[in-house]
Amino acid sequence: MSKSRSSLVGVAVTKEKTTNRQIKELQRRTISALALGTCALAALFAGPIPFGFLVLLVALVMCWEWGHIVRSGGGTDWSFIVHGLTVSAAILVAMFVSSELALVVLVVGGATLLVINSDNGPGVSVLGALYVGIPAISLICLRSSQPYGVTAVMFIFAVVWAGDIAAFLGGRQIGGVKLYPSISPNKTWAGLVSAVGASILVGIVFWSFLTDAPLLYLLACAIGLGVVAQLGDLAESALKRLFRVKDSSDLIPGHGGFMDRMDGIVAAACVALAVGLMINSEAPARALLYGS
Repeated sequence: MSKSRSSLVGVAVTKEKTTNRQIKELQRRTISALALGTCALAALFAGPIPFGFLVLLVALVMCWEWGHIVRSGGGTDWSFIVHGLTVSAAILVAMFVSSELALVVLVVGGATLLVINSDNGPGVSVLGALYVGIPAISLICLRSSQPYGVTAVMFIFAVVWAGDIAAFLGGRQIGGVKLYPSISPNKTWAGLVSAVGASILVGIVFWSFLTDAPLLYLLACAIGLGVVAQLGDLAESALKRLFRVKDSSDLIPGHGGFMDRMDGIVAAACVALAVGLMINSEAPARALLYGS
């Protein structure tokens, strides 16, 4: 066999191995995503309390992952305990008392973290409590806003999940110019545009089911949340890059950790609640969907 022929065979074998690895990775990602999505939707439809406890469980894992990421950057052994207790207390208060008081609990817990880490990364410790706690409270508040709580949370999930899938496929299939290579080398402008396109489709689908919902508003809301979700993804990537960590953990096959999967939800949920409260503080879920 000639040298050139051997080289061609070697290249073909390498490409085949790469393709097989990508297929297996996609299979793992798909199975994990379906399992997590099924659990999330089951809890969402089961009621505010089951949904709240699922949020609590995920939040505690994210508290642990936050510590895993920033451990080299500071924080005492008590940081995770105070972080977890603060977020847990805030979520339980949001579920059974009020979201306003839950925010007070977060502030008190953040102040405590500030004190015990006064000489070692206090800002990062306080940010961890807010990063996990505020979106958790936002989701619980929206889910509890009747009668549109389920639909509002589904809207957020749909926008973020569709955007993530579209961004992944767009980045892989189209590629092109990198979005922000110094923070996330795999993200591309094609992926972002694909995510926005998916958000538009989600807005159209929800508009077709929501009677009297204004189309332009719903499209603007979907696009806005879609872009915010992608920015949330970049922000989490920047945090990992800062502390030189590839994934927040390896708990989810093919995805990394829960922070890696929830980064878009974290950002979108906070903005969604803020929009709903600004429009109608008495019914934020309906306000998010109808703009009134």
